Amino acid sequence: MNVSERLFRELMGRAGIAVNGPEPWDIHVSDPRFYGRVLAWKNLGLGEAYMDGWWDCPRLDEFFCRVLSAGLEDQVRGNLRLALSLVPALVLNRQTRRLSRRVARRHYDLDTALFAAFLDPNMQYSCAYFTDGEDLERAQLAKMELICAKLGLGPEDHLLDIGCGFGGLARYAASTRGCRVTGVNISREQLAFARKFCAGLPVELVERDYRELSGTYSRVVSVGMFEHVGARNHRAFLRAVRRVLEPGGVFLLHTIGSNRSAAACDPWINRYIFPGGQLPSPAQIGAAGEGLFVIEDWHNLGPHYARTLRCWHENFEAAWPRLAERFDERFHRMWRYYLLSCAGAFAARDIQVWQLVMTPTGAAQPACRLGAAGTC
Repeated sequence: MNVSERLFRELMGRAGIAVNGPEPWDIHVSDPRFYGRVLAWKNLGLGEAYMDGWWDCPRLDEFFCRVLSAGLEDQVRGNLRLALSLVPALVLNRQTRRLSRRVARRHYDLDTALFAAFLDPNMQYSCAYFTDGEDLERAQLAKMELICAKLGLGPEDHLLDIGCGFGGLARYAASTRGCRVTGVNISREQLAFARKFCAGLPVELVERDYRELSGTYSRVVSVGMFEHVGARNHRAFLRAVRRVLEPGGVFLLHTIGSNRSAAACDPWINRYIFPGGQLPSPAQIGAAGEGLFVIEDWHNLGPHYARTLRCWHENFEAAWPRLAERFDERFHRMWRYYLLSCAGAFAARDIQVWQLVMTPTGAAQPACRLGAAGTC
């Protein structure tokens, strides 16, 4: 046993994880180069080694939950080259108009059949809201109902949906509340699907960056998009929302969040899943909205995302035989690693999902009983 393997085994032991052990969260190594690669490149090396088939684990989500709960990431000193690769995030704006389109091309513009294979029928690519043991479809309907209730949507409202995804929330809001909806997005594949999905409803969907917003709206919502804005642009994003929101309007921000302020996200996620992504912290959100908005309610749905991701993974694996015609096995392992590592991170409470209800500074509180129940 070389030094790298001995150090790795010792580290995993602190989280109750064994190498080639019998538990479902134990790791099974098939290539001895794995140990040096992980100790040298940490999270990035671990993910790339999994994609290359150098190791496996029956329950990746449980493995990551244990690793993060034990704080192992903080116990391994960083690699200088890996640290230097994060420098651009500290000194440059990696979410400019031009650069922000990378994540649309690399992730959201993937074959829509991939997303349809693991999402619910309403194509909700964000955290569901499980209230009483229901399945994924009903939990996503409950999430959309929760959002509409917190916004207090009615037939007289014009809702702006920033980063409208596949159009599921716009469709739900228009069909259940009778309101007008304008959705903006920079993913052309998502917009193409959304326009068909919302056909016949008072929904307008346009390709537009949030920095180019215009018009006036009584309600604004953004679900799963703020993670791509970047800390350097948080203030600009909230200013754009404030500019188009009526004085008595309501804004709901649904975002994944980090417990700590950071300049960049996990290096593996940044390279393979969401380039340029950055999870906001409570401090960053608060500072960005200071003087612009009053935070009326802050609701943490984090544990619901662990379950959502596990549902997505089950659907993805069930659909893989037909997806294998479009994607190779390396993609299969990459997507599995993405879904289950994130599920483990949410289960460990390492990352969160927040819904913030905000009103313009100086406005009267809306006639809604704001809170976790979201009823008006």
